[in-house]
Amino acid sequence: MTPKTFKIKSFGCQMNVYDGERISELLGEHGLAAAADGEDADLVVLNTCHIREKAAEKAYSDIGRLKREDGSKPLIALAGCVAQAEGAEAKTRSPMIDMVVGPQAYHRLPEMIAQASRGARPVDTDMPAISKFDALPKRRAAAPSAFLTVQEGCDKFCTYCVVPYTRGAEISRPWGDIVAEAQALVEGGAREIVLLGQNVNAWEHEGRGLADLIRAIAKIDGLERIRYTTSHPADMNDELIAAHGEVEKLMPYLHLPVQSGSDRILKSMNRSHSTESYLRTMEKMRAARSDIAISGDFIVGFPGETDEDFEATLRILDAVRYAAAYSFKYSARPGTPAAARDDQVPLEVMDQRLRRLHERIGENQLAFNRSTVGRDIQLLIERPGRRSGQMIGRSPWLQSVHVETGAAPGTMLDVTLTAAGPNSMTGALRQKDAA
Repeated sequence: MTPKTFKIKSFGCQMNVYDGERISELLGEHGLAAAADGEDADLVVLNTCHIREKAAEKAYSDIGRLKREDGSKPLIALAGCVAQAEGAEAKTRSPMIDMVVGPQAYHRLPEMIAQASRGARPVDTDMPAISKFDALPKRRAAAPSAFLTVQEGCDKFCTYCVVPYTRGAEISRPWGDIVAEAQALVEGGAREIVLLGQNVNAWEHEGRGLADLIRAIAKIDGLERIRYTTSHPADMNDELIAAHGEVEKLMPYLHLPVQSGSDRILKSMNRSHSTESYLRTMEKMRAARSDIAISGDFIVGFPGETDEDFEATLRILDAVRYAAAYSFKYSARPGTPAAARDDQVPLEVMDQRLRRLHERIGENQLAFNRSTVGRDIQLLIERPGRRSGQMIGRSPWLQSVHVETGAAPGTMLDVTLTAAGPNSMTGALRQKDAA
């Protein structure tokens, strides 16, 4: 039976969220409608992440729950990085899967759905050179903050990471395509655009880099804010740093993963930066934009990590004064060099280190939030809060801010930050917007 309705569930990173949005647009163009909340769908697309084992296992668990009480099930498409990594083996692991499509081939989903409706079980994990973007529909309606993929893949080959194998080599989308999509997003209602890439600051096209692209997009009328993620320290060049001090629409926020504060561990990870070079980049960033908020990623328990290595990670966390940070226990991914090492850190040691790291991150994040109390900001309203009359928006530093207002999503408000919590802020309308 040809499906008429669909649901998409995306796991993992912002790029998967972007891909999920594009798949939804693609299916809509081919006559399918999104199923209403609480209703069964004829087609379910699980857009998966393979960075950590838990995310991959969760996707397979969700597949099992799709069987209905009467024994029937929807058509099931396994998409994303788990699909790319496991290919046809995914159907052996879960016979409920009807089709497997990698992240560079999802523009072929309509054809695959037609095949599956006739009883076939297609698999497509090809990695064509970014041609999927040419096959996708034009952007239309957009959220107040909209994702825009500009670069995919990775050439860094960190020893713990599967991205080079599931997303392929670094490829940059053409300048004109990106600017046109940004314009369409703004026309569709976006007030903020978040440029995405596995190594977004490695974007390059015809001699122009990410700083040039940001300056061009900043000229779009109606666009209020620009952000980008995720960056690699090796590609944080002086032109991009300077843009933070010169482009008003570029928000004072930078996500720049360091992963460890130990040079020995960084070398084992095949990270091309050292703690010294990373801290030097931080100095340049703060010289260019004094109010910059820095966030980062940390891995604890990488093979061979000693107590001394972990203490070095705590030191760099305090030295940078992160406004936010994401931390994870090392997860051995099949096929990566680190997974084959014989000096794996015991799980109980990783758990203990992660608890300490979470505590220190929380202290730094609360300190940053408290430092912004009393600041007058512009707040981009994104969605309703839990209480009646409450809305939630994002500050320039990406803090979640609760404010009492009837303003609709997409509205920019003048707000004073009045109170800080560990994970969010409270704001009050300034006189102009309170009137």
